[in-house]
Amino acid sequence: MLYKVYCDETCHLEHDGINDMVIGAVWCPQDKLRKINQRIQKIKIRNGISPSAEMKWTKISPAKVQAYKDVIDYFFDDDDLHFRAIIIRDKTKLNHAAFHQTHDEWYYKMYFDMLKVILSPEDQYEIYIDIKDTLSYQKAQKLKEVCSNSMYDFSQNVIRRLQPVRSDEIQIMQLVDILIGAVGYENRIFPEGFVKSQAKLDIINLIKKRSNYSLSRTTLLREEKCNLFIWDARDTI
Repeated sequence: MLYKVYCDETCHLEHDGINDMVIGAVWCPQDKLRKINQRIQKIKIRNGISPSAEMKWTKISPAKVQAYKDVIDYFFDDDDLHFRAIIIRDKTKLNHAAFHQTHDEWYYKMYFDMLKVILSPEDQYEIYIDIKDTLSYQKAQKLKEVCSNSMYDFSQNVIRRLQPVRSDEIQIMQLVDILIGAVGYENRIFPEGFVKSQAKLDIINLIKKRSNYSLSRTTLLREEKCNLFIWDARDTI
């Protein structure tokens, strides 16, 4: 089977002042991708949103919250869609020097830890990461090297492709952004007095209800729909 895997990350910079970081992916069989993208476009149109408009966690507002609820419900209703995320807690406690590594080296390890639960040597995968900056291509090549070597996939038969893409041009990539945004928001420590967005809390509560998970604890390893792993930097000190 050939699978398409769409990856994104949030709060991944080392010194951004945010306690948590999330790396996640949504994947599906390659032959189902067209149908999935069309369904997301139809949800947008039904809710008065242009099919070419980008849905993002940061864009959730009371006026458009129903569209985001519909997308989340669609994700949980479609058995071809799956989500996996690794949540790094308290990245301010990271001590790379103690482990003789750079932040970038650690970052690639975390990315592979997120992907390794998805990948099977019996199948093939095309992996796409969201373009963040001019270094996205080099990052994609490094990540492909790390993943292939870690899986002993030196001939790259399992990971056929790993490349950056623009999230605003791919519907399913926008779903990844919403899901990792929700997980990150749920696990974030906000400043005292910070007023949380009720619209975003509504989306988080819907994901909790549909998944039957708190979004703040590790799920079973073989969880196929909404697979989460909590990695606490404090445990490595």
